[in-house]
Amino acid sequence: MVLQQLGGSITRALQQMSNATIIDEKVLNECLNEITRALLQSDVQFKLVRDMQTNIKKIVNLDDLAAGHNKRNIIQKAIFNELCKILDPGKPAFAPKKGKPSVVMFVGLQGSGKTTTCTKYAFYHQKKGWKPALVCADTFRAGAFDQLKQNATKAKIPFYGSYMESDPVKIAEEGVERFKKENCDLIIVDTSGRHKQEAALFEEMRQVSEATKPDLVIFVMDSSIGQAAFDQAQAFKQSVAVGAVIITKMDGHAKGGGALSAVAATKSPVIFIGTGEHMDEFEVFDVKPFVSRLLGMGDWSGFMDKIHEVVPMDQQPELLQKLSEGNFTMRIMYEQFQNILKMGPIGQVFSMLPGFSAELMPKGREKESQAKIKRYMYMMDSMTNEELDSTNPKLMNESRIMRIARGSGRQVRDVMEMLEEYKRLAKIWSKMKGLKIPKKGEMSALSRNMNAQHMSKVLPPQMLKQIGGMGGLQNLMKQMGGMAGAKDMMGMFGGGEN
Repeated sequence: MVLQQLGGSITRALQQMSNATIIDEKVLNECLNEITRALLQSDVQFKLVRDMQTNIKKIVNLDDLAAGHNKRNIIQKAIFNELCKILDPGKPAFAPKKGKPSVVMFVGLQGSGKTTTCTKYAFYHQKKGWKPALVCADTFRAGAFDQLKQNATKAKIPFYGSYMESDPVKIAEEGVERFKKENCDLIIVDTSGRHKQEAALFEEMRQVSEATKPDLVIFVMDSSIGQAAFDQAQAFKQSVAVGAVIITKMDGHAKGGGALSAVAATKSPVIFIGTGEHMDEFEVFDVKPFVSRLLGMGDWSGFMDKIHEVVPMDQQPELLQKLSEGNFTMRIMYEQFQNILKMGPIGQVFSMLPGFSAELMPKGREKESQAKIKRYMYMMDSMTNEELDSTNPKLMNESRIMRIARGSGRQVRDVMEMLEEYKRLAKIWSKMKGLKIPKKGEMSALSRNMNAQHMSKVLPPQMLKQIGGMGGLQNLMKQMGGMAGAKDMMGMFGGGEN
């Protein structure tokens, strides 16, 4: 995942600081220098990084801090807040309303994935009850209308465009007018991709904007663009009123820090990120959980959203109960692999849990990772019920392994590899042992009076230790938004209003 390397570097810098016996000026400077280096290597603009370092040093005045203060937490919180500040312009993007026609215009560089993103944006809102429509005002790129037509047909979204008309302004006007008459409440206009230097295309973009009077202009940016991101984003902002940013290709392995710079350049919030080529690989972007994951501090609400998304409601209590027992069988691994294939890469999912990211983040190659999971599942299809339900690793002797290899058409070494993966995941699963799940009647009172003291009783000791004890838990809850974050955390453990 893009920014994975950046997240790892920042997490290591914070960890090294935490391991220091005394937090003094030298330790703070070393930590900040490491973070600065990581941000610059990820192509975040120099000025942003320099300002961030200056601000942190102003906030964290070690001489002024009383002996009782937890300096580690204060420094970590300052870093968290400054990273949030880079990504959060402090104003929300325009939000379309159901039943009222809204025009959204997409702009961006050629090759940024703009046309695909238009369809993803439409598809996301269609699932939420909107009536979207797509207008192709890109007459510059050969095949643009064909691509939009194909995507829209697949997603069952109405579209408008023309093979004959070469004036994008006329197409945009006609398309918007037509879909307003058809009572579509989200009309998405795709424009020609352009570069900063192309004055004629920028003029065309302005004309399309004047003709359609969009409620929102979304700048689509490829996460791999690097140092050029700031200047390019600024050029778009000067030409049209960019009100939001969508960052694409976040499933790649580019540096991606330029994406952070672009947000600062447009002074507009990131509203979605594209995490793959498929229609549903599109996530709502939320600053605090994103930065929290970047710092290895987890994202409880995101983890719960993923569970609610792919695990049927009736199975969720059972899954949480299995988590609390800490007994991991091959059958549980098989069931979770099924869920993970719907959820996304295992590292991406578990990076939402504090303390787990460094251990579980995959070393890239998500497609290979998914193919491997499928291979493991084929091998498990050749196992007996006894083997699937056993927690005894000694059960799997040589003759059983050879039988599974023959039954699945794989090599013995493949089965051995699958068993090693089982042991690794069983070790991680065991860390969740002791999870206390409130009974049905207890939840309402607990969520009303939620604080770190209550949470410490619910969390398993191992996880509480990984978060940094009571102090780390209090810090995490503050950063994740106080009560809202606490309720999200409780939700993960089977809680919620009855």
